[in-house]
Amino acid sequence: QAQVLAESGGGAVQAGGSLRLACSGSGYSARGNYVSWFRERPGNEREGVAAIYTGGGSTYYARSAQGRFTISEDNAKNTVYLQMNNLKSEDSGMYYCALSYGPPRSNGDTWSRQGWGYWGQGTQVTVSS
Repeated sequence: QAQVLAESGGGAVQAGGSLRLACSGSGYSARGNYVSWFRERPGNEREGVAAIYTGGGSTYYARSAQGRFTISEDNAKNTVYLQMNNLKSEDSGMYYCALSYGPPRSNGDTWSRQGWGYWGQGTQVTVSS
């Protein structure tokens, strides 16, 4: 069975608002993998926002997400969530989740998509100021 990730929960909100994204997986065991959320803004590279180790709960955040976003997991549902609070216009973009067998390699601010796979189709987040 193919491994498939599917994102949901995006939408349009005003600055200061909140959204919760969900990344649901099928065809694989959630435990023992790293799941990351990425954001892609027009004209920009896809960049890591938050990641979690589903085998133990260790979490990783991009500098831009620290203090505002929370990543969590529900292993029974094979789902990883991204709670986004105090949203800003620069948070707008397409959000994707992806899987890796190793932790994100942060450059101090974020991490690239290299080494991550099983991408979903994405969910759009639009924050208006």
